[in-house]
Amino acid sequence: MEVWVQKYGGTSVANAERIKCVANRIVETAKTGKKLVVVVSAPAGMTDSLIGKAKEITHKPNGRELDMILATGEQLSISLLALAIQELGENAISFTAPQIGILTEPIHTKARIKSIPTEKLRAELESGKIVIIAGFQGVTEDNEITTLGRGGSDITATALGCALHAAEVEIYTDVDGVYTADPRVVPEAKKISRISYEEMLEMAGSGAKVLHSRCVELSAKFHLPIHLRSSFDYSNGTYIQEGETIMEKAIVRGIAHSKAEAKITVTGLPQSPSIFADLFAEIAAENINIDIVVQDFGEKTTMTISFLVSREDYESAYDITAAFIRRYEGARVTAEKDMAKASVIGIGMRSHPGVAARVFRTLADQSIPIEMVSCSEIKITCVVKEAEIEKAVRSLHEAFCENGEMAL
Repeated sequence: MEVWVQKYGGTSVANAERIKCVANRIVETAKTGKKLVVVVSAPAGMTDSLIGKAKEITHKPNGRELDMILATGEQLSISLLALAIQELGENAISFTAPQIGILTEPIHTKARIKSIPTEKLRAELESGKIVIIAGFQGVTEDNEITTLGRGGSDITATALGCALHAAEVEIYTDVDGVYTADPRVVPEAKKISRISYEEMLEMAGSGAKVLHSRCVELSAKFHLPIHLRSSFDYSNGTYIQEGETIMEKAIVRGIAHSKAEAKITVTGLPQSPSIFADLFAEIAAENINIDIVVQDFGEKTTMTISFLVSREDYESAYDITAAFIRRYEGARVTAEKDMAKASVIGIGMRSHPGVAARVFRTLADQSIPIEMVSCSEIKITCVVKEAEIEKAVRSLHEAFCENGEMAL
């Protein structure tokens, strides 16, 4: 039994008209003989609206109750889509994640999937049904509802594809693929027809919002191809898959950026590796990811640590840090919430020296100060002020992506 997984984002199911269009597309695919599992997000804007309702009650909603609220958005989408497919004469059935048994860690608002049983899914598919599943959500061993965080429906779709050994996962959204930069910032950006898991993982982790990094991690681990495409037309999008021969020609594949960053700096800490480790352990215990770390040793016996977190996690990370440094006389914490990062990404950078120098020169020529830097074999990330980020992205794209050095 060949299974295909399709995922439709919030803009694809934003209203009744769009839901009917998606239903037509699903039925067309089903008539080719493919067994279909369809993952759906909440209608566009609903998740933000639900969060807003919670914050009308309390500034910091309890994670468990917030997940109870957020999980309702996808439930609306799956039932309406199932009805639309049934109206077209096809047999469809909708399930929430708890009904299927998508088991997650007991972490609210940012849970990770542990396992997905497939017996029920396979039985429904064998009976000829199109199976519609709520994305973004799961359930713990204690039967508590959890959500997977922003972009969680992509993760649900990919995890289902892995569990069912699907031929391919098609992720439908309001964009028609991965571009060399955000077209809203760089009008000259071009669509990339194929990209490796490794490059896509770096793009997603660096701010490209078309696909969640955890989704790419899963697909790479299980060698599952992903086709990212638009639900508004039938054109091919971007294929994310194993490495390919054209990569030798591509020095830089694209420029990704993120505006939603904050930098926290601690000064006056004693020079001790254990202090470094203890601080980050306390931050990690709250399920907060630290992106870039810079350490500087003072002239005497103190050190300074600066690190980057998402703006979404800023308040919690700052509070943890402020409480931690009270143990050390003379230590103080400061923060800058107006940070952003621009990343130059390409697997060809491994065999082409001098990319970092060119990145720094490009930004220097634009008089853009670099606050922090992080480098890997295939990525160079520069942290700058948010006010400078669009100029930084445009200048880097012009330097690396508009001169014929990149294979699309």
